[in-house]
Amino acid sequence: MSHVPAHRLLLVHAHPDDETIGQGATMARYAAEGRGVTLVTCTGGEMGEVLVPELAHLADDRDGGLGDHRRGELAAAMAELGVTDHRYLGGYGTYRDSGMQWHADGHAVAADETDERAFWNADLTEAADHLVAVIREVRPQVLVTYDQFGGYGHPDHIQAHRVATYAASLAAVTSYRRDLGEAWDVAKIYWGAMSESRMRAGLRALRDAGDTTTFEGMDPDGPLPHFVTADDDLSAGVDGMAFIDRKMAAMRAHATQITLDGPFFALSNNVGDTAWGVEFYRLAKGEVGPVGDDGLEADLFAGVDA
Repeated sequence: MSHVPAHRLLLVHAHPDDETIGQGATMARYAAEGRGVTLVTCTGGEMGEVLVPELAHLADDRDGGLGDHRRGELAAAMAELGVTDHRYLGGYGTYRDSGMQWHADGHAVAADETDERAFWNADLTEAADHLVAVIREVRPQVLVTYDQFGGYGHPDHIQAHRVATYAASLAAVTSYRRDLGEAWDVAKIYWGAMSESRMRAGLRALRDAGDTTTFEGMDPDGPLPHFVTADDDLSAGVDGMAFIDRKMAAMRAHATQITLDGPFFALSNNVGDTAWGVEFYRLAKGEVGPVGDDGLEADLFAGVDA
């Protein structure tokens, strides 16, 4: 029999690259520590922007093929993070990137027209059942996904939240779809988060350095978008600073989506890697485990029996 890690983490994300931006350092750290890390990506990211000029033809409104290309980027990113178990919900190609548009209020909303295979149009129970099978197979103590707004309103992020939440609930019901495996109750569910105090400090450093274009329009002392979380609402902060190089390498692997002169690297250049090396979470289910002097759990598995 193959060795089953005592601690197992399942992450449910919408598109390739979401996982690295949000939890890349945590994933790399846990993989290095021998904990189980399983990533489920819900779509191929077919509707993403293409930030590499020579690959512009891959865009959905041109030749297409971006999903296949991003499949390779995801594999390369996971190799950088040391994550060997990564899957697409229902298998690659089951659900398609829904696309999005920007609302006047500055957050994402669904596009006016979506493909019938778009994840936003998925039957919730059908999509959840694909994940129920994974939950019952992997038996994770911890699940990570987005909050109910999907961070910034992207319909696929919202749908990933719904599917993950529903699937975790269904997976725990002994009599539900026995054919999908033996029931498993996920002990702790977290929503990825960004610390308000850190975001403000980062913005201040950028503005002080004369950078007015990164996170344009955001004022270090003004209102911040929904994806920023008040520090009082944070439950955990995982220090992945020792693995920041792996996170940055994984970001570079997602080359069509993340540019070296984009906001993520700009923040690193001005603020230092601490901007992305400590990753924050809100506890959505389960009990808060032991916390440090900062009032936060230092480990998502805090208080979990292996």
